[in-house]
Amino acid sequence: MNLLVPSSPFRLRALVSGGAVVFAMLAGNAAHADTTAVMAVASTFTTLDPYDANDTLSQAVAKSFYQGLFGFDKDMKLVNVLADSYEASPDAKVYTFKLRHGVKFQDGTDFNAAAVKANFDRVTDPANKLKRYNMFSRIEKTEVVDPYTVKITLKAPFSAFVNVLAHPSAVMISPDAMKKYRKDIAFHPVGTGPFELVKWDPAGDLMVKKFAGYWKKGYPKIDAIDWKPVVDNNTRAALMRTGEADFAFQVPFEQAAQLQSSPKVDLIASPSIIQRYISLNVNQKPFDNPKVREALNYAINKEALTKVVFAGYATPADGVVPQGVDYATKLGPWPYDPAKARALLKEAGYPNGFETTLWSAYNYSTAQKVIQFVQQQLAQVGIKAQVEALEAGQRVAKVESAQDPVTAPVRMYYAGWSSSTGESDWAVTPLLASVSFPPKMMNTAYYKNDAVDSDLKQALETTDRTQKAVLYTDAQKRIWADAPWIFLVKEKVVYARSKRLSGAYVAPDGSFNFDEIAVK
Repeated sequence: MNLLVPSSPFRLRALVSGGAVVFAMLAGNAAHADTTAVMAVASTFTTLDPYDANDTLSQAVAKSFYQGLFGFDKDMKLVNVLADSYEASPDAKVYTFKLRHGVKFQDGTDFNAAAVKANFDRVTDPANKLKRYNMFSRIEKTEVVDPYTVKITLKAPFSAFVNVLAHPSAVMISPDAMKKYRKDIAFHPVGTGPFELVKWDPAGDLMVKKFAGYWKKGYPKIDAIDWKPVVDNNTRAALMRTGEADFAFQVPFEQAAQLQSSPKVDLIASPSIIQRYISLNVNQKPFDNPKVREALNYAINKEALTKVVFAGYATPADGVVPQGVDYATKLGPWPYDPAKARALLKEAGYPNGFETTLWSAYNYSTAQKVIQFVQQQLAQVGIKAQVEALEAGQRVAKVESAQDPVTAPVRMYYAGWSSSTGESDWAVTPLLASVSFPPKMMNTAYYKNDAVDSDLKQALETTDRTQKAVLYTDAQKRIWADAPWIFLVKEKVVYARSKRLSGAYVAPDGSFNFDEIAVK
């Protein structure tokens, strides 16, 4: 079916899928669109303010309106966006940025150094209580040098700072819009990006249209995007098969083969930097014993996990930091050896295994399959694990809000992470540095290694790439040997794209890139 929608009122179409009637709203007159791309995504959007979003999806969709000083290409290599160039002081504390000229926000306001200062002053003010405050709290001050030069001074050396500025949360919002809408800016996005808001139903669709004043001439190549949250896996896949949607992510692994056979659809599986692991609370018995942690890594058949749960769209984890992240070191994977696992448990004083709990940070079907698979594997070496897939509220209460490492209830915890800065600091520090115990960050293993902490600190104090590589490699080797996690798999990103659509893809961190989006 051709989705070139003529200028006409919104219309509802009934789509029969598996006996159920699903209504798909197609874009029309509201965006005055000749070419509209319909993008089906797996959940609703929490906010349109990237500085106040923790979920990748909300930040990814906000790229419709917003851009930052830097970004990443398809290989997670740093690229200039609103910054033309930068200089860093030798001590990695002072960064000076030259800005792109001739850029306007969607409300007509000029993009300049004052706008950059307004954005970073906002996020670094703790009174604003923005969720991304910790990401930018290293900033001591932001100064306007001239209209198109801005200087940022940090409180301490931080050589990964420019990578942080390429993170999808680090966007430029119109300072006039921030003054006008204040806390309601989340519902009134005004940026320098290729599209501007038409409407947003927080429980449903987000409609955007081409920004006529976009600074990149000839772009965007389409007139509108309808971002359509479709929570049900089967419905999302059905929309692609019938041509009601042009793009779908996430694609349920069990539906991948069927979509691949569709003449209307290209199924794409590409490498990611999304690492899946199970953290082990090293403060608590029996996980305080390194031999137990080693045994758990030997007990899980990662190759079988990739086939049984991920339908082959994953590879066994081969390091602490996944390949594709700057300074990642390949160290494994841990081999499957249940006999060695049982021997190590015996040496550790657990010849008959033990009982424990395994929680999942997510309750969607793939996550539930993972913890059930791990439960069965552990049973084969005598470990009885009671499994539970946590709801979002349970996750916050039981894991993320724990105040005392000694009494934290988490034991084994299935989770995932992607370093959306493209650099090893953000792949290691939030998860494995001793300063990152909950509720500050996500070191749910409560792992502490002084040498690792020192490596991470020193790596941020130098801009010498050779020295940074040595330090990050040493940290990763120590973590791998200490095994505070069961290192599971690196997922592939699997998405579906209609054959009429081009120029849109899922980035390695699970975000989107649609700079070149076009329809035939």
